[in-house]
Amino acid sequence: MSETLVAAPYTIAEENSARTYILPSSQRDEAKHVLETTDFPTSRTEAWKYTRVAKIKNTSFKTLDESRKIQDLSPFLVPGLTGSVLVFVNGFYASELSRIKAENGLEVSALSENTALQAELGKLVPLENEVFSSLNTLYAQDGVAIRIAKKAVVEQSVQVIFINTGAQAYSGNRNLIICEDFASAHVVFNYVSLNAETCFTNSISEIYTGTNAHLKIDKIQQESVSNFNILSEFVDQAKDSVFTINTITLDGGLVRNNLTINVEGQNCETNLSGAYILKGKQHVDNHTVVDHKVAHCLSNELYKGVIDDQSTAVFNGKVFVRKDAQKINAFQSNGNVLLSDSATANSKPELEIYADDVKCSHGSTTGQLDEEAVFYLRARGLSEKSARALMVSAFIGDVIEKIENDAVREYVDALIEEKFGWVK
Repeated sequence: MSETLVAAPYTIAEENSARTYILPSSQRDEAKHVLETTDFPTSRTEAWKYTRVAKIKNTSFKTLDESRKIQDLSPFLVPGLTGSVLVFVNGFYASELSRIKAENGLEVSALSENTALQAELGKLVPLENEVFSSLNTLYAQDGVAIRIAKKAVVEQSVQVIFINTGAQAYSGNRNLIICEDFASAHVVFNYVSLNAETCFTNSISEIYTGTNAHLKIDKIQQESVSNFNILSEFVDQAKDSVFTINTITLDGGLVRNNLTINVEGQNCETNLSGAYILKGKQHVDNHTVVDHKVAHCLSNELYKGVIDDQSTAVFNGKVFVRKDAQKINAFQSNGNVLLSDSATANSKPELEIYADDVKCSHGSTTGQLDEEAVFYLRARGLSEKSARALMVSAFIGDVIEKIENDAVREYVDALIEEKFGWVK
């Protein structure tokens, strides 16, 4: 077992000096320079206005390869999915826990085992002024590499399970998905904890969808409430492609989802949805950017949250429509239900439009449950608890229904029932 002490996110003294890096030295040198010259984000940093990350800066982390301590994967596997499963424990690839199932047109492995795809890393990830992206670039441990060949239709879903365990462990995964022209696939990212305390997951996924490619990603977050989780997806869409991502946040102390979509080709469809269910003192921040650079494209965003106790939620979605991007349809909606007087939601959907022939809308609603509706349900025999649970379940169900894979949707429903006592 190798240990690396993390004095602060800026400087990580690695004891295992012989380890192989998956990103080239030029990118790591740039990332190091950024970390040495860039202030850590504070509430005065616009992009981090409502999310305070000082605890990350002030906590010492360490890298721990604990894969041998994981004995049972069954709680983290989606029942009914029979395809490949890749497991990463505290950022390190756990080959003994993984299974690779061959399928025509599908190439899947750990990035550490695929030097050809390593060469594709870093093209979508800006580092300037970006502390967490630079931290990931400098110290990335491993990640999944998925390539779907041209015209391949991958029938089996690929599950990628990221486990953190132990105390103050740092996980820095770097993932790459290339869905080539006319190909289609479904990927599940599951972020989980096992006996974890004050761990930090800082992962980046670089995703390419080729011409007329169809890629669906279901991302499930259920880490420990003491953990920090910062995940970033950078997506490049070619013409006629369809990209869909569903983000379900059920646990985690501080969670930040950064999603950046560059729509580079005409006739693209982009679908982003998210559900977050918070209690205690959890904090979840969803930041999305959809950049429409060309004409004749469609984007849909639907994010909904149920916020209880002293928890806080942030949604900041931004849609750009560039000067020559005519005939764009872009829709953005964020809704929040507050279940306590101490719960907080900060919502900021934005449109920045430079074209004149578009249909774009955005909206945000935040409020409490309709007490008249609760009374109506109680009058028909439901307890107050059951009535409220039914209403919030129906509210969040709009997002859960966006998950098209039946096995994943049923898995999420079961998690919600277990964690919150809701039954659909």
